[in-house]
Amino acid sequence: MEEHIMQNETRHSKQKLAFRIASIAILTAITTVFTMIVRIPVMPTRGYINFGDVAIFFTALTFGPFTALAAGGLGTALADILGGYAQWAPITFFAHGVQGLLIGLVFKMIKKESRFQFVLCLLFSFAVGTFVMAGTYFVTGGLMYGFGAAVTEIPGNIIQNVAGVVIGTPLYIAVRKAYPPVDGFYW
Repeated sequence: MEEHIMQNETRHSKQKLAFRIASIAILTAITTVFTMIVRIPVMPTRGYINFGDVAIFFTALTFGPFTALAAGGLGTALADILGGYAQWAPITFFAHGVQGLLIGLVFKMIKKESRFQFVLCLLFSFAVGTFVMAGTYFVTGGLMYGFGAAVTEIPGNIIQNVAGVVIGTPLYIAVRKAYPPVDGFYW
């Protein structure tokens, strides 16, 4: 009997790992598409504004910090490589991976027992994610092109993050409402 229980636990563990890997792969692809579908160039640093943060915010809120770290970092870096911005891919992987991780961690750790607490948690998650992402690009852009040029990217990065919250949050709420078991996918 005990051997049967151990086999079931092992099978369940393998299924859970396979599901996580598949989820990360799918969310990475979605993040790549969201990053590439709209690209607004920022001339001084040769960067671009995109909708990748929508996928990152959605992933962090819905699937958790570690899935957002992997899918956010890999998806945006892959978009840079495919889109001709390969020199930015390592920085992008770090900026958006850590952004997703921190958004997910903040969202996970703060109690959200009321609508007000939920909104405060979202705002704090947004602030932390924006600071890390925009700060990483500012420092890197400053070192590569000068800090005067890097400053011009800050408003675009903030707008990009606002889009992430404004579109990603209702998407998260809709998915949770339509499919409550999604809470069990949080990692």
